[in-house]
Amino acid sequence: MRVVLLGPPGAGKGTQAQIIAGKLGVPAISTGDIFRANVSGQTELGRKAKVYMDAGDLVPDEITVAMVKDRLAEADAAGGFLLDGFPRTIAQAEQLRASLQELGHGLDRVLELVVDEEELVRRLSGRRMLVDGQMVQRDDDKPETVRHRLEVYREQTAPLSGFYEDEGLLARIDAIGSVEEVTSRALRALGADTDGEAGQPAAV
Repeated sequence: MRVVLLGPPGAGKGTQAQIIAGKLGVPAISTGDIFRANVSGQTELGRKAKVYMDAGDLVPDEITVAMVKDRLAEADAAGGFLLDGFPRTIAQAEQLRASLQELGHGLDRVLELVVDEEELVRRLSGRRMLVDGQMVQRDDDKPETVRHRLEVYREQTAPLSGFYEDEGLLARIDAIGSVEEVTSRALRALGADTDGEAGQPAAV
């Protein structure tokens, strides 16, 4: 199966991506991993991206999409994949669709993890890390910063929900509950049983 996982910061995408991909027997692919691999491997795309990253600028879509396309063309993704963190905008979604068509594929399903904003703020602002023997809060986990991150998500990435709903690909998943409960809901939406055997995606 070829799946995209959407959801705001704090929804649990990273955790669910790894578990669901493992159940389906496909690689979980994050843009962070792709960027790190290209930059550390000093690929042509990685060198181009590093110029923007070193300057503190956003990497242009054409470079990001090209990296993703190269990754999806690798042998381990031939039978499917789960994309986490891409696309982030409708423009990227349209470019992803074109790239997959060139590879002779299309998406099977888009899962959106849905969590109430107040719950997201509670989750993220409740995180702490150990510094010099004390548990402290990171600046980007402070409530006001979290709300800004969620606002950016609403403006830039949330429109993907409507885009993929119009394509008939979207399944919204209630992401409140235990990790196991959320995974079970996601697998049902994919038409897969809890052992990861993929069937027909469930009707939305």
